Amino acid sequence: MDEFIVGLPKCELHLHIEGTLEPELKLALAARNKIELPYASVEEARAAYSFDSLSSFLVGYYESMRVLQHEPDFYDLAFSYLEKAASQNVRYAEIFFDPQAHTSRGVSFETVIRGLRRAVLEAERTLDVRAQLIMCVLRDFSAEYAMATLLESLPYKEWIVGVGLDSDERGNPPVKFEKVFARARQEGYLLTMHCDVDQENSTEHIRQCLEVIGVDRIDHGVNILEDPALVAEVKRRGLGLTVCPVSNRFVTDGSKSAAIRRMLDEGLRVSVNSDDPAYFLGYVAENLQLVRDELDLSHADLVQLERNAFESAWLPRRGKDIFLSELDAYARTFT
Repeated sequence: MDEFIVGLPKCELHLHIEGTLEPELKLALAARNKIELPYASVEEARAAYSFDSLSSFLVGYYESMRVLQHEPDFYDLAFSYLEKAASQNVRYAEIFFDPQAHTSRGVSFETVIRGLRRAVLEAERTLDVRAQLIMCVLRDFSAEYAMATLLESLPYKEWIVGVGLDSDERGNPPVKFEKVFARARQEGYLLTMHCDVDQENSTEHIRQCLEVIGVDRIDHGVNILEDPALVAEVKRRGLGLTVCPVSNRFVTDGSKSAAIRRMLDEGLRVSVNSDDPAYFLGYVAENLQLVRDELDLSHADLVQLERNAFESAWLPRRGKDIFLSELDAYARTFT
């Protein structure tokens, strides 16, 4: 089964590029940019990736980003992830990036997007991994700042497939950004939002995503199972739900594998993803292995998770079908 998971053609839809900053690269970028860090070794840097909640994670997450200063830094960050993804046979990825986490400290939007875009193009050429970028706005900043960031993205919108919402959900419901996402829709962006696990008003936030924002996908979203009407509506619309079991273990009471089983049984388009793998110590293959172990999943279950991911991807029908054909051919070799 481990061999099957490693070789399985994969689609990753919930991956924060800033969350792939491994300690080795963090130290290298700090040295290159002459930034002093409070640790002298990779082991000390990795030990600093320690947290017990979403809030404590976000503190360290944003602090680490200060080593990202110039276009080559963002290129190196993204290409390092895409190399790792290729090693796990990720065939397609949609990558979140957080421009406000950089523009708020003086790094230009152009610096961020050009570095990431160059890595995406290079990975497709040299690694045969296709990727697209999703720009996220930070929900703990103001809606006005989010709108300004959206406007700043427009010269580069051919490089950006969609807009998402992430960061601390407490007191920051989807409706706070209703006008921002309405404008994003007008500009041709696809829409997604984080509905983090076991947050206050979780099901209400999912309802707002569906009824007010009109999202094209929901990130996390396992609390949907608390409301049969929401389950029915998401199923009717065929929306994807991008669950991240390894990260769930760090920020809530467990991986939520049982929720993934229920979602599969309900016929929802649930997929398994890695979120912030440098911090949570698990890329997409490790996430699939965790769910397999906890649920005793079959080959067919694992194939269905990847089928759900490819079907939920923001690709033209022909692009999806190409990857699905690869998936089906691989599955046949094990049956």
